[in-house]
Formats: sequence, C-alpha cells, structure tokens
Amino acid sequence: MPESFNMQELMDSYAIPWAINIAMALAIFVIGRWIAGILLNLLDKILNKAGMDVMLVGFVHSILNALLLLFIIIASLDQLGVNITSFIALIGAAGLAVGLALQGSLQNFASGVLLIVFHPFRVGHFIEAGGASGVVEEIGIFSTRMKTGDNREIIVPNGAIYGGTITNNSARATRRIDMVFGIGYDDDIKKAKEIMQSILEADERILKEPAPLIAVAELGDSSVNFAVRPWVNSGDYWGVKFDVTEKIKLAFDTAGISIPYPQMDVHISKPE
Repeated sequence: MPESFNMQELMDSYAIPWAINIAMALAIFVIGRWIAGILLNLLDKILNKAGMDVMLVGFVHSILNALLLLFIIIASLDQLGVNITSFIALIGAAGLAVGLALQGSLQNFASGVLLIVFHPFRVGHFIEAGGASGVVEEIGIFSTRMKTGDNREIIVPNGAIYGGTITNNSARATRRIDMVFGIGYDDDIKKAKEIMQSILEADERILKEPAPLIAVAELGDSSVNFAVRPWVNSGDYWGVKFDVTEKIKLAFDTAGISIPYPQMDVHISKPE
C-alpha cells in the first residue's frame, strides 16, 4: 500500500502536471503557428493590393514570420516553466554581437529596403550611382546589379548607392542634349547657324517643343563656340547625339566652315 500511495502521489504531483504543460505548450505552438499563418496571408494580400513591390512583400513576410515564430517559441517555453528571462537576454546578446559583426551588411540591408520602398529608380532605368553607371537589372536586398553599355556587369552595395547622389537618366520621358560646336573666327556665323538649324529640323526624333536652342555661347581662345541643345525622348538620347554630331561635321566640311583645334603661337626673338 505505501508503494502504491507513493506512485499515485508521484503521478499527481509531477507526471500529470508535466503532461498537461507539455500538451498546453504544443497547443500554444500549433495554434500560434496557425494564427500566424492567417495573419501573414492577410498581410500579403493587403500589401499586394496596395501595389507594394513583390520583393518587399516577400521581405516583410520573412521578417514577420521569424518574429512571430520566436514569440510563439518563447510562449511555449514559458508554459513549460522554462526561465525565459535568461533566454531573452541570451537572444539579445547574440543579436547585438551579430549586429556589430555585420554592421556593413546591415547598412546595405537597410539601404536596400529604402531603395525598394521609395523607388528612386526601377529595373530598366539608366542610372549613375555609387561610383558606377549602367542599366539596372536587379535591385536586391544587399546590392544592386547593373549592366554597362559594353555589356559588363557591375554589382554595387546598396549602402554606396543610397548614401550618395543618384542620377536617374530614365526617370523623365524627355531629355535635353547639350552639345558644343566651334567654328573659326573668320567663318560666317549666320551660315553655320542655318546649317545646324536645318540638320535639327530634318531629324524627326528631335522634339518641336521645347524648341531646340542654337546660340553663340562663348568666344573662345581659337573658336566661336555654339551651344546646340535639342530635346528628345530619353530613349533617343545617344542615337541623336551621335548622328547630329556627325552630320554637323560633314555639313561644315562641305560648306567650308572650319572647326578649329586649340593652337598656340610661339614667338622666338633672336638676341641682338
């Protein structure tokens, strides 16, 4: 009888409460994961409906999923009677150590999130940022991948991009081409201006509004310099720039208008 009584007392004092606690902890974990899944799916629908970037939606989903899972695990351990104060302190210390070790990576990570949220540029835009220039192919969480005009791939850390000046050459529908052409001081200014005007008017890619500008910008050391500034659609920028430069040079040659190059007159005096 005493042995039977002790076994019953052991069951009542330890086994049954532990079994209940384990069952409750498992219930908290399972139900918590189920509720977290519902909340995350609802959040995904809201963010997608709001038009948020797909990459950012996936990023937010992953972060919240990790945080909710950590919260559920802590709640389950607390139900088992585990001292979660020490556990939380350990997580905090580990997080601080990892944060200090990955300070540069975290900066790139934060910059990547800001780039995705505020969209200073998008995939397909031609930009100058972080000491590089090219067409954006991918905006990642830690870095941005660009392709140069000669088909090289450049990977720039997001921290370098967001922490500096970003020039987006594709953000606007139209761009102005700034060119300078010099003629000799003995050449006919009006004739040169008429030639350049006719070339610009003949190119259908050049916009009528705003009207192109052709004006004498500077009386240089060896040339009279014209500022030629037509407006074009952004996609036509380089094609028009190259074509107009070539056509003006050929037209000047045909008309006998010189394009001077820098020169220096050296006078040598003979000693008497």
